[in-house]
Amino acid sequence: MSATRMMILGLVKWMQPVHGYDVRRELLSWRADSWANIAPGSIYHALRKLAEEGLLRQVGTAQVGARPARTSYEITPTGVDEFDSLLRQHWRDCRPSADPFLSAFAFLPALPRAEAVAALRGRAAMLRAGNAVARDDLAAGWLRQKPSYVGWMLELTIARVDGEIAWCDRIAGLIESGASYHPAEEPADGTWAGWQADLDAADRESARSPGNNQR
Repeated sequence: MSATRMMILGLVKWMQPVHGYDVRRELLSWRADSWANIAPGSIYHALRKLAEEGLLRQVGTAQVGARPARTSYEITPTGVDEFDSLLRQHWRDCRPSADPFLSAFAFLPALPRAEAVAALRGRAAMLRAGNAVARDDLAAGWLRQKPSYVGWMLELTIARVDGEIAWCDRIAGLIESGASYHPAEEPADGTWAGWQADLDAADRESARSPGNNQR
């Protein structure tokens, strides 16, 4: 993933020479696993792959006590070019992340109203819990040891989630109050089968209208 690639190259450039353990610890301290989809277990693999591509170079291996040996990395001139290119690309990239929830929401009528309302309110509750943790992080002392923009990034994450929470609450209320899923007549049972049956009936009625008769 290009974002993971950019962040690892950037951290090595910033902290070099640096062990993979310290790169991992720094990324986790930024909560990058949640907002950048960086899997903690993939960081060491990414470091080795970047070294194989000539973007990083191994500059030493050290072992302390019984701990596994740690390899130190530095960035190469080619790696600096790659980092600079990815950095500027992502600064200008405005692309929403894929969310499986949106794929499921596209089939909203497949759920009974009560279940759809409960799912939306459950999602809002989970998002609120996550934002509560993020707000605690924002007030925590460890954040004062980081550059100020790390806090600004966390503020952006919180603001985005607050927006989705408000949306979940609003849509759950609309569905619960009886809002129609479709401009066509709302099916009595609120299920996909009933909704589709109503649309099929409307299509048949339209086909029978005089204006649609074919000669």
